[in-house]
Amino acid sequence: GPAAGTPAATATTATALVDFEYEPGRQDVLDRLVPQAISIKLYRALLESVASEHGARMSAMENATRNASDMIADLSLHYNRTRQAVITKELSEIVSGAEALK
Repeated sequence: GPAAGTPAATATTATALVDFEYEPGRQDVLDRLVPQAISIKLYRALLESVASEHGARMSAMENATRNASDMIADLSLHYNRTRQAVITKELSEIVSGAEALK
């Protein structure tokens, strides 16, 4: 037969694709398939939109979690420094009181 890609091979393939019989008829098949194809495309677009929204929410939650972790670390450091300052002050007062009693 003709080599693939040649005009003769393409023409043979094109006519082979057209030689189908449609039940109940070509127009009836198209009348059912076209709305179905459009519905599928719309449904796919909706699914992609929902997936995109979920991705954005997940990213926002990851950022919020990271920010909360940073804030917890900062507050823990501040708490520990304040606690240490209070302990140091109390020890200083105890030592000063002991020195005053001597």
